[in-house]
Amino acid sequence: MLCSAGAIGFLSSLEGGSCFSLSPSSPFLAAQGLLLLACVLVLATSGLAMKTQTLHIFKKPPSNTLVSALKKTSWPKDCSEVPAGSPSGIYIIQPAGLHRLVVYCEMSVTDGGWTVIQRNRYNTEITWAESWSTYKYGFGDVRSEYWLGTEYIYQIAKQKVYQVKFVIQDATNTTKFADYNLFSLEDESHGYRLRLGSYTGTAGDAMTSDNPNSVHNNMKFSTKDRDQDIYRGNCASRFGGGWWYSACYSVQLNFKGGMTWGSLCTGNCKSSLILIKPAPYH
Repeated sequence: MLCSAGAIGFLSSLEGGSCFSLSPSSPFLAAQGLLLLACVLVLATSGLAMKTQTLHIFKKPPSNTLVSALKKTSWPKDCSEVPAGSPSGIYIIQPAGLHRLVVYCEMSVTDGGWTVIQRNRYNTEITWAESWSTYKYGFGDVRSEYWLGTEYIYQIAKQKVYQVKFVIQDATNTTKFADYNLFSLEDESHGYRLRLGSYTGTAGDAMTSDNPNSVHNNMKFSTKDRDQDIYRGNCASRFGGGWWYSACYSVQLNFKGGMTWGSLCTGNCKSSLILIKPAPYH
């Protein structure tokens, strides 16, 4: 289900809930469009805590016919199951054993099919200094800066063997990449501990540093109200954003202001994007 402004045959605007045009040429995408019309129901069911997200589509509840049609639809488990050739945009997915989620699918980078789990810009309106529960269920706006939700990231990534791509725009507006061929999180009872594979890319391997004080791989997730780092204080509280801290960081992307990625840009990165999809050898 695409919610991309100006896209032919789809919802052309999320603002005001008045511009709808569904294409009958693709049953899958048409069904996705129907679900967009019921986004209010989806978000109410899911419990998403996206504070700045406004998906007020209906002024009255959808008809029984529409609800029945939605129940019969099979949704992609992640963005890799969105039909090839689809444009980047906002879609509905339903990971195995989980309710439906509103996500942004990046379909133009490295063969597409990437689920966006984080997006940030240096001039974001989001503070990122949120609680454990807010990080758990996600916040922000899927059309701009947002965190999908640590629990949802865990649920998606446990379906198969996943890889991750970090996209960093440095201080000179040059885009760099950091790819890890494996990506997974442990469950909440284990602190959403991060597990990464081998690195390739142009940004530098800042996540699996040899320095135990700044490594992020194998670290638990910390927030201002749940300190799970190895620092004597609280890295998340001190530096303003939830992350897989050690003592404290070489990467800081969940941050309001200039971000950090190793030596590529220290406090002056312009933007970040974190993408996941099944590894090619799963």
